[in-house]
Amino acid sequence: MTRLKIALMAGGDSPARENALQSAAQIESALDHEKYDITVIDLHHRDWHYTAPDGRQWQVDKNDFSLTVEGERKVFDYALIIIHGTPGEDGRLQGYLDMMGVPYSSCSMTSSVITFDKVTTKRTVAGRGINLAPEIFLCKGETADPDEVIAEFGLPLFIKPNASGSSFGVTKVHTRDEVLPAVEAAFAQSDEVLIEECIEGREMGCGMMVAGGREYLFPITEIVSKKDFFDYQAKYTEGYSDEITPAQIAPEIAEELHRMTRIAYKACRCSGVVRVDFIVTPEGKPYMIEINSIPGMSAGSIVPKQAKAMGMTLGEMFDLVIADTCRK
Repeated sequence: MTRLKIALMAGGDSPARENALQSAAQIESALDHEKYDITVIDLHHRDWHYTAPDGRQWQVDKNDFSLTVEGERKVFDYALIIIHGTPGEDGRLQGYLDMMGVPYSSCSMTSSVITFDKVTTKRTVAGRGINLAPEIFLCKGETADPDEVIAEFGLPLFIKPNASGSSFGVTKVHTRDEVLPAVEAAFAQSDEVLIEECIEGREMGCGMMVAGGREYLFPITEIVSKKDFFDYQAKYTEGYSDEITPAQIAPEIAEELHRMTRIAYKACRCSGVVRVDFIVTPEGKPYMIEINSIPGMSAGSIVPKQAKAMGMTLGEMFDLVIADTCRK
């Protein structure tokens, strides 16, 4: 049997690159090596390399998406993308692969652009029955009047980069004096910034996948951060959050979360596996926070736990994704 030659694209240019490499290692061990010829490629800016068991590194030829090791050339058939932030979640890598004619596991270039850009995500799903926190949108060179912001949204409130992953540059603001430093911190990560009303409640992560014409809505996870909110440390450091799968919520709330997840997935033209995050207010009203087009897949990540809870291994999940996206 001829094995599918897969480039498992990991690393990336964001501060979450190490977490992406951990996810890639988890996926590589979960995939069936009798079906797939898997090569982990670490991307970091222009450096796209494979590290051999002896420690030597071999560069990918970007002219034809191939790798030559010890004189043996391999042209990849498929890209399995596990990169958080740039260039895996913002559409840049997908654009390159589209030009190369190489199928891949994630959302399309267009969908990735939409879901990585928070205000574009909100505009895309607005008016479709999804609750959203009101916001002020700032472009580079603009600033905010702390008194006007607090008059509109009250305290606490969130200030976040418009296009950044893993909660980098996000601040939960509790006082007037924190507003402008939080805006500055967000601009350090993105050229555009969102100031949003803080919706208080319980955080929920909803995984979804479409493969083979079938929708898979995963069991919902409640995320209980031991920090002020689910920041980078809470996301990636053991002991800083509890993740309860399935979430202990009323059936009608779970149904509403799944309804909104399905709408967001379709409206943003997603494909593969995504995770949509929500805050559910004490009254049981969900507000969408964001869409993660390439959710974490390490041992401690949410989606692998959700897949396990529904009786699906990580390998089986990616078998479905690969089979579906190879046909497109």
